[in-house]
Amino acid sequence: MNPDLSAVARLIADPARSAILLHLLDGCERSASDLALRAGATPQSASNHLAKLVDGGLIVARSEGRHRFFRLRTPEIAHAIEVLGSIAPVAPVSSLRAHTLMERLRVARTCYDHAAGKLGVAIGESLERRRILARRDGIYDVTKRGSHFFAALGIDCDALRLRKRTFARPCLDWTERRDHLAGALGAAILHVMLDRRWVTNNPRDRALTITPHGTTAIEKTLGVPLSS
Repeated sequence: MNPDLSAVARLIADPARSAILLHLLDGCERSASDLALRAGATPQSASNHLAKLVDGGLIVARSEGRHRFFRLRTPEIAHAIEVLGSIAPVAPVSSLRAHTLMERLRVARTCYDHAAGKLGVAIGESLERRRILARRDGIYDVTKRGSHFFAALGIDCDALRLRKRTFARPCLDWTERRDHLAGALGAAILHVMLDRRWVTNNPRDRALTITPHGTTAIEKTLGVPLSS
C-alpha cells in the first residue's frame, strides 16, 4: 500500500498553513495568536488552519488555561519540510527586512533542534573530513576517533543511540542544497554550542547568532573556518 502523499500535500499547499509550519520549524511551542500573526491570518482563520494541521498529524496542541500552544509532532516532520524547502522556489524578497532575515538564516539557523545553514553544513563536512564521522548507507556513524572527540565535548554517544530517534543522519539544507547533520547527535552538538554560548538563539526567528567567543571556539573545536 502506498502512502497518501496527496493528503499531506493538501495540508501544506495552503500558504497560511505552510507559513505556520515554517514558523514551527525551530521545534519550539508557539501560541495560536503568535502563529496567526506570523502567518498573516485572522485568529478565526488561524484556528481553522491549526485544527487541520492537528487532524492531519503534522502538529500537536497543548492547552494551558485558556491558551493553546502548538509544535511540530516529530523531528521527522521538520526534516521533511526542510527537504521540501530545498526543492521549492524561493519566495521573492520584497523588503530590506526580509532580505536581511534571509541572509541571517543562510548563515546559521535552527532546523528543529539542530544547526542548519552555512554553519550546520560546514560542521557536518568538517566532522566527515576529519574522520570523526563516517557516512555509511545514508546515515552517519561515529568513528573510534569520533567517540573520543564527542566524549571530550561532553556528548555521550551511547546514550544518544538509546533514544527513540535516528542517531545521526544527513538532512538536505534548503538554503545550501547540501547536507547538514541532523538526528540526536546534531541536536546534542547544537545544545553544546548554545550551552557554551558559541551561538545564541533569536526570539523572533530561527536565525542563530555566532558570538565572538563562539567564532574562535567553533574554529578551534569543530574545525569550521569563520573568521576569514
